[in-house]
Amino acid sequence: MENKILELARKLISIPSTKGETANLTKVLEIARRELAGFACREFESNGIPSLLFFNREELPKKFMVILDGHLDVVPGNPEQFKPTVTGNKLFGRGAYDMKSAAAAEILVFKELASKVRYPLGLQLVTDEETGGFNGAKYQASRGVRTECMIAGESSSDLTMSIQAKGVIGMKIEFTGMTGHAAYPWEGRNAIRDLNLFLSKLWKQYPIPAKKVWKTTVNAAIVGTTNLTSNKIPGDAMCRLDIRYLPGEGDKTINKIKSWLPENATVEIPEHEPARNTPENDKYVQRFLKTAKKSLNRTVPIIGKNGASDVRHYPDAAGVEFGPVGAGPHADNEWVDIKSLQTFSKILKDFLLSFPEK
Repeated sequence: MENKILELARKLISIPSTKGETANLTKVLEIARRELAGFACREFESNGIPSLLFFNREELPKKFMVILDGHLDVVPGNPEQFKPTVTGNKLFGRGAYDMKSAAAAEILVFKELASKVRYPLGLQLVTDEETGGFNGAKYQASRGVRTECMIAGESSSDLTMSIQAKGVIGMKIEFTGMTGHAAYPWEGRNAIRDLNLFLSKLWKQYPIPAKKVWKTTVNAAIVGTTNLTSNKIPGDAMCRLDIRYLPGEGDKTINKIKSWLPENATVEIPEHEPARNTPENDKYVQRFLKTAKKSLNRTVPIIGKNGASDVRHYPDAAGVEFGPVGAGPHADNEWVDIKSLQTFSKILKDFLLSFPEK
């Protein structure tokens, strides 16, 4: 199985399936389709973004018991990153860890077990997770796709499990000042100054952590003004914030930030994605933990994820993120541990085979 996973992973990594490359997004899905020839499949497309859903029934089930979720899109990389290489026990390449290798394992696990399990099992393959998943996983959900449990093979830090993940808020704040001649600053209102005073409060309340922490964080991603003249008081300024909030802290964080703004500021929230918080005592979580413990001969740690995944688009399902060993997602030296792919695959198979016939 390990060699088959490696071979398929290398095929997937070799496709530069990045945002806007529609032909490549289709091409990478076709690799999966050929691998799963003969299985029932529903095609989806939203705003030019393609995705697939394979299932082990003649007709699309009203509700799956388990869906394996994988994304085959990646962030941009250097040309050489789309030429996968193996050094020792590591597979290097764009998407090796996030998450084409895990997707390859999921494809082969589905291929092996789809006809063996008696409950509705699905495999969801999307091509826009890196840009929010709105036209892939979320679109499929809007078209009636449902499941009791969703497992995403996302990078989860060395075969650990994540059942909690931060939510995402995108906030745009605009400051309106009063223009004037720079020689007479008292005659205008400098919008950049208002922005700077606000950011000072923001950094004080949400300092940049020195290391990984499980707390709400705020990133000031973009700042700007339309003013292009140095001898003019800027009459406008803006900033874009990316907020990663803990479960239960979304609205509280928005209200706190709004309370620091002056009267000349307006707020837009173009993005407000939910946090994920599957209870540890959930029956699917407990079964997965039990299965993984047997395979690894150790207890699987449960961690919180700072980043979001497509699991959040199925808030009514038990959501699990569990991936192989690796490092460097989105980095130039991204890699995955090849042997851990076999372990990852075995845990998935043991979990899927652990259910009584249904």
